[in-house]
Amino acid sequence: MDRLTQVSSHLNYPRGLFAGQTAIITGAGQGIGAEAARLFANEGAKVVVADIDEQKANAVANAINSAAPNRALAVAGDVMNAAYIDELVKRAAEFGGGKIHIIVNNAGFTWDGVIHKITDKQWETMLAVHNTAPFKLVRAAAPYFRVKDKEPRSIIQISSTSGIHGNAGQANYAVGKAGVVGLTKTIAKEWGPQFGVRSNTIAFGYITTRLTAAKEAGATITTADGTKVALGIPGRNAQQQAVNPDVAYADIPLRRPGTPEEAAKAIVAVASPWFSYVNGETIRVTGGRNT
Repeated sequence: MDRLTQVSSHLNYPRGLFAGQTAIITGAGQGIGAEAARLFANEGAKVVVADIDEQKANAVANAINSAAPNRALAVAGDVMNAAYIDELVKRAAEFGGGKIHIIVNNAGFTWDGVIHKITDKQWETMLAVHNTAPFKLVRAAAPYFRVKDKEPRSIIQISSTSGIHGNAGQANYAVGKAGVVGLTKTIAKEWGPQFGVRSNTIAFGYITTRLTAAKEAGATITTADGTKVALGIPGRNAQQQAVNPDVAYADIPLRRPGTPEEAAKAIVAVASPWFSYVNGETIRVTGGRNT
């Protein structure tokens, strides 16, 4: 067998890049998380669709299972609830035949305000969902990652350029998104040497989700205590942006925002064998913004 044939054979994954692996994706009921769930499943993974919205989580899992039976499981709940975290890990391990290989800590939202007006509740909620919840999920899943079976393990924290550069009106969100970078690097240093676990952060720029849509569109999220939080950016006009993208997206070299599918592809790429020597990094997916 010549070298070219050897390489071609080695790079062939007929059952998918993640065949035999189980992935937990939080915030997978819509947007980037839902696209990631679909792509992981397409590449052979068993996917646990975790989301606070049971109806949306079930819809994503059902759509995946309609194409590939028993490939997805919806487990709905609030990642800020410690009991839910334990249940999520338990059911994921059962679904995966006693193993979990991938965690994508994607769940999150914004609750904006300028520094002198942010309330304690706004501040504490952002740190709870973006820092404490990912930590508790990783900690709960430790028995399935601190193993020496030589199977690939990958943890991906979803961050934002707000956590790298800061952003006016988002002190709480920026601190939360900066914090997961430290968690990522610590996991890489603690679990990489003996167990081969890779841990990376992906910092997204402007991706078209409900967090970047016009606030006037009326998207909201309801917290565990019933508080409704308005999502989006005040005054964002999609029609004007479509007419003159060179002006609307002047700070993005590609002159457009990214799509949820493009964002999800970055997640899948970082978790894949193609990134097997990438560990402890923060990968920016921004269309060139802030470079």
